[in-house]
Amino acid sequence: MSCCFINCTHSSIPQGKYCELHRSSKRLCIEPNCKKSARSKSDKCVEHGGGAKCVEPNCNKSAVGKSDKCKAHGGGARCVEPNCNKSARSKSDKCVEHGGGARCVEPNCKKSARSKSDKCKAHGGGARCVQPNCNKSAQGKSDKCKAHGGGARCVQPNCNKSAVGKSGKCVEHGGGTRCVEPNCNKSARSKSDKCIEHGGGARCVQPNCNKSAVGKSDKCIEHGGGARCVEPNCNKSARSKSDKCVEHGGGARCPHCIDWIDSRSGSKKYDGYCATCFKRVFPDDPRSTIIYEHTKEIRVRNAITEASQTNELFKGFVHDRTLYTGNCDCTHRRRVDHRKLIGNTMVAIETDEHAHQRYDEKDEEIRYDDLYMIHSGKWVYIRFNPDITRTQKSDIEDRIVVLLEVMEVQIQRIMSEENQELVEIIKLFY
Repeated sequence: MSCCFINCTHSSIPQGKYCELHRSSKRLCIEPNCKKSARSKSDKCVEHGGGAKCVEPNCNKSAVGKSDKCKAHGGGARCVEPNCNKSARSKSDKCVEHGGGARCVEPNCKKSARSKSDKCKAHGGGARCVQPNCNKSAQGKSDKCKAHGGGARCVQPNCNKSAVGKSGKCVEHGGGTRCVEPNCNKSARSKSDKCIEHGGGARCVQPNCNKSAVGKSDKCIEHGGGARCVEPNCNKSARSKSDKCVEHGGGARCPHCIDWIDSRSGSKKYDGYCATCFKRVFPDDPRSTIIYEHTKEIRVRNAITEASQTNELFKGFVHDRTLYTGNCDCTHRRRVDHRKLIGNTMVAIETDEHAHQRYDEKDEEIRYDDLYMIHSGKWVYIRFNPDITRTQKSDIEDRIVVLLEVMEVQIQRIMSEENQELVEIIKLFY
């Protein structure tokens, strides 16, 4: 015998008039292409607005079970865990957070399975983003992930970033949980109540390291966490959204020197410019004054200037100017931190912060070649590292004293024409 429900071709259950689908309901939702059951005295299913509604003001959600409220307002069964008033899921007596409802089938995963799938979001359960080649989870009632515009967006004008939690704002504009440390308004990370700077979020697993773990790894940048540079034989950290380290051109670059071989990373502190270019492009900006006062290159320059007051050998140095010679009327963008021409020998003092560990050796060689093309006489380079390394622990002031001593010796050698090589490179504190 066929089911008595209109347009249903299924067989009825034994000793009944309706099939298994329609045995408990004689009416379906009237919405087009909807086969769900119409609730109570309405002609629609719960999803389309049928059945009893929540009694809370301005709430149009469906009342759950025998209560007169929706889940959000306390209707239906609640979680049995102490001090938890969240809704119990499916046939369990606990909420999702405490283990209620269907769980993800992946091994060792205790997260909640999403919608009609048997997996959690992380393992591919629930609705996915509709953008091509994107398998991330769709957010809220949208069909896209956060990165492609899904979910709630920040309410700040001209900001299209994802809103965090119930705040209506993105992290940058104050959304989400904030750090509990006094006078700190940064975002609290993961399930902690502190920002990264104050110890929040996952930490590096290396012994005696308390730095923040990066990305999905369990290590900090220094110990190999986060994305790495794609250049062959380079294991340095890839910067921002690029796939390369700073040395190989990754990260945001300074717009003034972006086309140079030795371009530098830009800084938010200097409106996207590197500190060196910022002080040259905007010399009247108050921040340029601070740069001049505190850079290690300036400390070396001041030491040379002070030494020139009592020692003639230190007079005549040119500091951080475009290099040119009197033999031609051409100019070149290459600069030397501190230079002095003695006869046909150019003595060049370079302040190499952190021993230029992040600089490409090939780029350094190209720089030498460029400088030699400008001045084809002899060169004596003194490469001075002002920063502490694993093997060099002395203070910068003590190092500058040694630098001046080495400079005096080399100037005397040049004046006595004892330097025979075309190019000599002396490295201090490397």
